[in-house]
Amino acid sequence: MNKSFFIVSVLFLLTIGCKTSEVKKDVKTDVKNEKSTRTNNVQILEKEFIIDGLNEKSHKVWVYLPPNYTTTSKRFPVIYMHDAQNLFDAETSYAGEWNVDETLNKYYQDSKKGFIVVGIENGGDKRIEEYTPWPNKKYGGGKGAIYIDFLVNDLKPFIDKNYRTKSKAKHTAIIGSSLGGLISFYGGFKYPDVFGKIGALSTSFWFSNNIYAFASRNSAVKNTKLYMLIGEKEGGSMVADTEKMEKLLIEKGFPKDNLTTKIVSDGKHTESFWRDEFLETILFLYN
Repeated sequence: MNKSFFIVSVLFLLTIGCKTSEVKKDVKTDVKNEKSTRTNNVQILEKEFIIDGLNEKSHKVWVYLPPNYTTTSKRFPVIYMHDAQNLFDAETSYAGEWNVDETLNKYYQDSKKGFIVVGIENGGDKRIEEYTPWPNKKYGGGKGAIYIDFLVNDLKPFIDKNYRTKSKAKHTAIIGSSLGGLISFYGGFKYPDVFGKIGALSTSFWFSNNIYAFASRNSAVKNTKLYMLIGEKEGGSMVADTEKMEKLLIEKGFPKDNLTTKIVSDGKHTESFWRDEFLETILFLYN
């Protein structure tokens, strides 16, 4: 991890109070070093993406394939996630990884259900810009629409072309935490015909009040499933903000059966919290 990302991440968390069957040549079969904890079915694409209009940084993309990917001709649901540095590998993580690969490998062993996970690395000190649809007076940002449009118009078509995916919205999730939760919420409601499942974990609704007007305008979706998670020890107004959003969505017609909000009494704004709750998020969204 670069130093600038580490410094920005620490300051930000303190501020919010916690707070066919072959993969094509764009996949790098690189060798892990001894410190790496990612499993063998996680790869980093050779192709790096520069998002026009966002920033000059190229973005690496990580892809997790289910254990049976190479032994079957099946197609799989796809989960798009942010902050890829924190999802699979302790070596690249900010403060511990989510163990997404180990968790889904174990779930496959138990259920024989598999998923493809696409993790997009954040832009380090540009993370706030990428994950916020509107600017904040104090923290700036506000280029999240560009990031989401990139996922929809560039990255998802690339993934659907190069991997055996189930490409319809009902098989496609977008999941993230903190600002990653905010941009997942925004992306799912902006493009319900692309992302039919949203995991908004410890969502930073506080970043801009515009999120409530946006949700009000876009809440009458029939098929979207939404899982919201929050911890009582995350600080600030995050629990109240999440409860406010839940109430608003239901009042505006969002189907109650498609929405779950989980409040965890000892939940903190940490990677370990999201790691421990990840499987439950998946089980609700793909039930």
